[in-house]
Amino acid sequence: MTSRPTLGLRARLLFAFALLSVVTAAAVAGGIYVKARNAILQATQDTAVQAMTNRLDAVFPLRSATPDPAELGEIARTVTDRNSSAVAVFGAARSPGGLDLALVPRQVRRAVADGEVAWQRVIWQNAPILIIGTPLLIVEGDRPTRLSGIEVYTARSLLGEERSVDGLAASAWLIGGAALAFAVVLALLATRGVLRPVRELGRAARLLGEGELRTRIAVTGSDELAELARTFNNTAAELERHVRQLREMEADARRFVADVSHELRTPLAALTAVADVLDEDSTRLPEPAGRAARLVSQETLALTGLVNDLIEISRFDSGVAALALNEVDVAELVHATLRARGWSDSVQTELPPEVTARLDPRRMDVILANLVGNALRHGEPPVSVRLSSGPRWIELEVRDHGPGLEEAVLPHVFDRFYKASAARARSEGSGLGLAIARENARLHRGDLTVANAPDGGARFTLRLPRVAQEPDGEPA
Repeated sequence: MTSRPTLGLRARLLFAFALLSVVTAAAVAGGIYVKARNAILQATQDTAVQAMTNRLDAVFPLRSATPDPAELGEIARTVTDRNSSAVAVFGAARSPGGLDLALVPRQVRRAVADGEVAWQRVIWQNAPILIIGTPLLIVEGDRPTRLSGIEVYTARSLLGEERSVDGLAASAWLIGGAALAFAVVLALLATRGVLRPVRELGRAARLLGEGELRTRIAVTGSDELAELARTFNNTAAELERHVRQLREMEADARRFVADVSHELRTPLAALTAVADVLDEDSTRLPEPAGRAARLVSQETLALTGLVNDLIEISRFDSGVAALALNEVDVAELVHATLRARGWSDSVQTELPPEVTARLDPRRMDVILANLVGNALRHGEPPVSVRLSSGPRWIELEVRDHGPGLEEAVLPHVFDRFYKASAARARSEGSGLGLAIARENARLHRGDLTVANAPDGGARFTLRLPRVAQEPDGEPA
């Protein structure tokens, strides 16, 4: 399952600022546009209605209570100017020319017939116009106002107002765009100020993870980021202190092991000599003295192996382990290791001839002896050794066909003094063999890994360069 790509913090902050600016600009511009549009149209309507009403005042007194089309035409011309057209209606009669009554909305005509002044905006020939209708009322002294029956309608073009509104909208969006650009600039400045300490914290954390325990962050200000920097510095200081203590303890422990191992060599050599004599005479000694002599000899050999392993580990820890490289035939080297320990008949081999590599024969013998011996002791037959090679690398695979290793054991196989079963006898090994094997592999600039084979059994894979290098990196 692939992870979905995400935007960086800088991009997200910029996007948030831009989105906020767009929403704010749109809301403000939209609100200004709607309010200004309504104000302009309302002012236009009020002015047109007032102008029409004022002009109709000049019509009175009417010459006839039942005007003909000619009189209706005069009334219509009274309320007409260069930006409008009009029509006057009395019953079935109407003024000639002027406004087409078909353009007058039905609801406007109903309202005017009821004695009200009405208006409505309509679209005619893709242009907005304002239709205004008003009845002519007769007002005579104290007598009640009554309808004359004459209706006057005018149509006024709103193109000028529409252009004004469109210009206002364009200005609003232009201002909004400028505000967006300004907001992006502010966002860049803000994100730079916010992300600088974040980047510094990330850099310091990366250096700390790489082992630079002296890494610290300069603390400026008193905000949350400054508090985070102080916390990081305190944590780094405590981590440095604990790591220094652990390193000192580890160095002391390694020095102790090395010193003890070397100090044990002299008395152990004498003990080994005595044990050899006892072992030779054990068959002539009465039981249980003979059995005790043989046990002393076995335990002396085990102790000798343990001390030698500890000395070898101390060499790796102190960095004095070195390679004595030679051009060797890898197949012949494997056969020699198996013959020296009497394992040739117990181990199956698949070793192509004429595969050569520049290796340390003694250390390779230690690696192979540990891997094959471990497979013979703790695995099940058949145990096999298989060699494969490439232009730059060789691989040796040692495997058995037993139940394999438990998943919980696999990560700890190469740990020092680790034994998969606590019930193993001390004579079964010190728990250092595989650790030494891996250290020797890494000294060759290779590696040693372990896994369970699909068809059962543990499989150790030794991968080494065909031309090993000394620890300083120069080819030997």
